[in-house]
Amino acid sequence: MATTTTANNTALSMKLLVDTKAQRVLFAEASKDVVDFLFSLLSLPVGTAVKLLGTDSMVGCVGRLYASVEKLDGTYVQLGATKDALLHPTVFSAAVSNKSSLLGLPPPPLPQPKNFYICFKQCSCYDSGYNCCQGYSRCRNSESNCRAYITNAYGTSCPACKNHMTTKLTLEPPAESEGQVAQAASGVAGKGFVQGIVTYTVMDDLAVTPMSSISSITLLNTFAVKDLGALQEKTVRIGYKEGLEILKASLQSKTVLTDVFLGKKPTSKA
Repeated sequence: MATTTTANNTALSMKLLVDTKAQRVLFAEASKDVVDFLFSLLSLPVGTAVKLLGTDSMVGCVGRLYASVEKLDGTYVQLGATKDALLHPTVFSAAVSNKSSLLGLPPPPLPQPKNFYICFKQCSCYDSGYNCCQGYSRCRNSESNCRAYITNAYGTSCPACKNHMTTKLTLEPPAESEGQVAQAASGVAGKGFVQGIVTYTVMDDLAVTPMSSISSITLLNTFAVKDLGALQEKTVRIGYKEGLEILKASLQSKTVLTDVFLGKKPTSKA
């Protein structure tokens, strides 16, 4: 059974049954959380879909329509109306179990902390072979203005003393408190759209049904699978990036799982 640890901000996963000869996904075994995500795509306003995917990714004219609103001068907007109502519509869905950036999926990873550098002569105590101030910001013996300068390029010449700026500082993103993590974890249980008492079958075209051993055998007969040795299980992750790819493929193709997870992308139409 596919597992998920949404509360810990890790990706969802599901198990694909792949016909290696035909290079197609026959169907997938998915948990409640994956099905909740798939069903929640139905709650997306068109404007939100365009915003997430980009105007150039949209089939048809919706992307052009969205771009027209973006470029429209405020002079032509009715009093009391705002462009944001169309460009950034509010998303509400009972299937969404948390406030992540894409319908219950963990948000993209935070950017890596950036490194910054200061002059190694920040503190005149260092020249004497000891550190009396335990940090350049509290130095009482500094004779220069080196501490006023910082750079993100290693080895830059210090404007004050002309020495190389090679002492590294690291800008760390704010840490999430334990209380916030616990609150997010408690909000996941008991929410969403479908019950978690069964596993679900997801077809290549995203049709979803409760799974049973009989239905799986019936599906194999439907696909006329004769060589069972050509079938292969493949577990895939569904993070923010994969979620966007599923959304995009669902608007363009009837073989979504094959397109996204086996690399057979649908041909875009102008």
